[in-house]
Amino acid sequence: MTTTVDRSTLLDRYKEGAAAIAAAADGLSDEELDRRPGPDEWTAREVIHHLADAEVRSAIRLRQLLAEDAPVIEGYDEGLYARVLHYDRPVAASLALLHAVRASTAELLDCLTDADFARAGTHTELGPYSVDTWLEVYVAHAHDHADQLRRAASGS
Repeated sequence: MTTTVDRSTLLDRYKEGAAAIAAAADGLSDEELDRRPGPDEWTAREVIHHLADAEVRSAIRLRQLLAEDAPVIEGYDEGLYARVLHYDRPVAASLALLHAVRASTAELLDCLTDADFARAGTHTELGPYSVDTWLEVYVAHAHDHADQLRRAASGS
């Protein structure tokens, strides 16, 4: 179980996520956005679109956990999204979407009580899944992908 002190640290880190992505993407040329570090690795452009899609799904998941009793949180095929949702398009709107959704969700998180953070459902891939679990997953998500963006853009 996450303590209030741990949760405060996680919330601060969550709120920094969109800025971490923006900083990692800032100034990337189309060549850098489209550089594929390895045959099975995503380009920086694909990572940015994935982040926007994942952020929208994460916002819905959080709201399900808060508003529904014992919701089922569906997993999804991230690779399929990358293949069919035109991840070769410009990135500006996806970066703006990521920022807006994360800002709205951060405001919601600031309103939650300990009881809210304990609300839970079941994730189809991960099993028991509480709001605290959600927070731990999505704190790391943006920062991990910011590192991936930097690697993809440099081709390493």
